[in-house]
This record gives sequence, structure tokens and C-alpha cells, in this order.
Amino acid sequence: MAKTRVVHQFGMGTSIRSRDYTEACARGIRDALWHNSVNVAEAFGFPREAMFIDVEIGVQKPELVNTDALMGIFPYGQPSITLTKGGLDIDKPDGSGTSVVANVAIIVSFDMEPGND
Repeated sequence: MAKTRVVHQFGMGTSIRSRDYTEACARGIRDALWHNSVNVAEAFGFPREAMFIDVEIGVQKPELVNTDALMGIFPYGQPSITLTKGGLDIDKPDGSGTSVVANVAIIVSFDMEPGND
């Protein structure tokens, strides 16, 4: 297989009040996906289901993220999610809670043979 990257998309998501790491990640994924209109599958003559969608998410407490819930965001393609420590946790000045920030990178690839130039 010649997995070839064709698109990178970036997003940021937050959970301002509820300290919900999964929701912050979901918002970051939607930010990356919904702010772009890339018809890359059609441009290369592939069905949408042929897209490999590698999602990398940085959040301070990756162990608190429900990746199964995030998989349902993708309407097609073959998503995989990797979590790493990153993003930000920002404590509120009055000590009443923490805001969560997740950073997301989405990389879309296809199984493509190199061109013969």
C-alpha cells in the first residue's frame, strides 16, 4: 500500500464549564472538518469510503476521552484517533473550575501509487 497524504486540517475545541475532555475533542474535530469543504475523494476519483482519516488530538488528560464517541462524528472514510498529552487546562481565577482546550490535526490520505513522471 502506498498511503499518500493529500490534506491536513486543523481545529481547536473547548469545554469552558463542564471540564468534558471528550466534548472539547469533538468540538475540535468539528472545527477542523466543518470549516473546510474539501472534495478530495472526488478530485482523485476515489469513493469517500476510501479515505484514511488519521486524527491526532492533544489534550491534557487523554485518558478521560471516549474515542468511541468521537468516531461517530465522521460521516465516511476510515478514521483512526490518536490521543496525546497536549492542549491546555486553564483554571478559573476564582477556583470554580477548569476550562479544557483540545488541539486537533486531521490528515486525509489515500492508497495511491506514485506517478510515473
